[in-house]
Parts: sequence; structure tokens; C-alpha cells
Amino acid sequence: MNPLFKNIEKIQRRQNKIRDTHITLAHGSGGKAMRDLINDIFINTFDNPIISELEDQATFDLASLMQQGNRLAFTTDSYVVDPLFFPGGNIGELAVNGTVNDLAVSGAKPLYLTCSVILEEGLPIKTLRQVVDSMQLAAQKSGVQIVTGDTKVVNRGSADKLFINTTGIGVIPLGISISAHNLQPTDVVIINGELGNHGAAILIARGELALETDIESDCQPLNNLVETILKVCPQIHAMRDATRGGLATVLNEFALSSDVAIRLYEESIPVREEVKGICEILGLDPLYLANEGKLVVVAPKENAQAILSAMKSHPAGKNSRIIGEVISSPPGTVLLKTAFGAERIVDMLVGEQLPRIC
Repeated sequence: MNPLFKNIEKIQRRQNKIRDTHITLAHGSGGKAMRDLINDIFINTFDNPIISELEDQATFDLASLMQQGNRLAFTTDSYVVDPLFFPGGNIGELAVNGTVNDLAVSGAKPLYLTCSVILEEGLPIKTLRQVVDSMQLAAQKSGVQIVTGDTKVVNRGSADKLFINTTGIGVIPLGISISAHNLQPTDVVIINGELGNHGAAILIARGELALETDIESDCQPLNNLVETILKVCPQIHAMRDATRGGLATVLNEFALSSDVAIRLYEESIPVREEVKGICEILGLDPLYLANEGKLVVVAPKENAQAILSAMKSHPAGKNSRIIGEVISSPPGTVLLKTAFGAERIVDMLVGEQLPRIC
């Protein structure tokens, strides 16, 4: 297309401001109302050369991708968190950071995201705009671009306000091989900070507890922290972000995949006193609470101090700690050594502690 025509089209998109105050079924009909919604809310906000082409797909130059690594990482996730806005973030920020983190823990450099939304009839346009603005800010912070997407509208009562799906693509550099199958006895387990803040923040935001607290979600991107770690130790054995099911679920998955045991030290696991209090009131265990900015790292013991120092030098890892070790038996088991010197088994989460947490 002639560059002049492209500029004219871009100006026209910016002029097509949506005048409705709430989502209607017309915004999903495929006509002018939908086009105005997409142009005003999504295209103008996510503005980049790829999405501005307005094709049904995003296209990339393979040669430039191959210069950054030899393997692609590809992931997708859906977000239905309730409420949409909570202390420390909202569903839009969560959707970007969650997918960025799923890519990063493979050692990949996140590059591109998609954004698909399901909108309930009656959703305030102002709410949608706030969410999309926060997605763009989160994408800029993570160094990724949102390059394509989709919008659907359902009848009032057929969904709960707003659901988001994001899919991400990243490139894994040569020589990086991170997997849950790599754990070896004597490896150490490191976490980058306090557990359970996201789960506790969502609980408070729902207004179901008559509690006042300053707990905020730990929602944050982890890709820059992962890059910092890999610079000092490319031989990381395993990494995962501890989201639904928390730390306990991640470590059980690791132990089962590598046929090893993991021993945690209760006194070393960082948990805020307010989170402990909420867990005691509700009979919850912070080891199972959801997080949205916590990275579990398993690495060779000889590299532990270098990794820990590197993590503490990064804002997302300033409260990092070594919290456990990998042992040979009993295989497929996670053990917790308590402050009293006893040991108990930390099993997989059974059921759902908190629904719609992300």
C-alpha cells in the first residue's frame, strides 16, 4: 500500500472514536460498530507496525527470529479473574504478565502476544479502555508487542463482564535447556520473594472478609529477572512461575517429572504475616496460594550463591531466598521440614482453594 494511503487510513482510525458508553451486541456483529470498537480501543492502543496492517494474522520475518535463538516457545492462557480490578493490578495487566512469564520460564525471550477478548453486553466502555491501556503498559514494560487478536460479544448474563485470552511467542537462545525433567539430587530450590500475596489480594478485593490490609498482588513480568539469572548460570535445571496451586504444586510437578524428592525448610519460606493471618482464619495453606510474580528456580548447588546474588540485584528478586534442596528419595515427593524439626508431606492441591484467581 502507498505510504500516503497508510497514513490517511491511520488518521481515519483515530477519528473513528466509539461513542457508545457500554458494550452492545452490535460491537460483535462484524459491522461498523465493531470496527470502531477495535480501531479505537485496541488498534490505537496497541499501535505497532504489525497490528496496524489489519490483517487476519500477524506475520514475522523468520530470519530475524532465528538470529535470536534456535527454538520457538509458544504458550496460551485465559484469564477470568474476579474482580477485574484488584490491589496491585487488573485482568489486563495479569493477562500480559502471565503469558510473558510462561514464556520466560522456558528461558525464552518473549516477543509477541495475541489478545482475544470475550465481552459481556453492558460492560462499560470505560472499563474496557482501562483494561486495554494497562495491557499496553504491561507489554511495553516487558518489551513485547501485542500484534493480533479477536473480539467477541455475548448476551448479558452469558459471561461475567470480561474474559481475556493471550497467546505468546518467544525465542529460546542456543544452549538453554530448562525442563522439569532436569532436577538432580543436591540441586537447590530458590524463590524470588513472598508467597501468596496475589491470592490474598484477590480475597480482600472480593469484599468477603471484613479485613483491612495493604496487601497487593505480586503481578509483575519476570522475563528481565530470568535474563539476569541466565547470564550468571545458563545451566539452570528448571524454572516455573508459581501461579494457580502455588509453590507446592510446582514442586510436586518437578519431583514427579524428575523422579526425585524435594525437601523444603519452613523457616526459609518467605510469607507476609498478614497472609499467614488470612490463611489461619480461612484454613488455607500459603504454599498453595496463587502468585503472579513468583519464580521457582532449581539449579546446581555450586551455582546457588551466584544466582541468589544476581536475583537480589534485580527489583523483582530483591527478597530471593534458598528455600530447599533436591534429594533422591522418596521419589516424586515434596517434604516440608517444620520449625520444630519434624517433616510432613506436601501433596498436590486437591480441589480449588480459590476459584477465578487469575
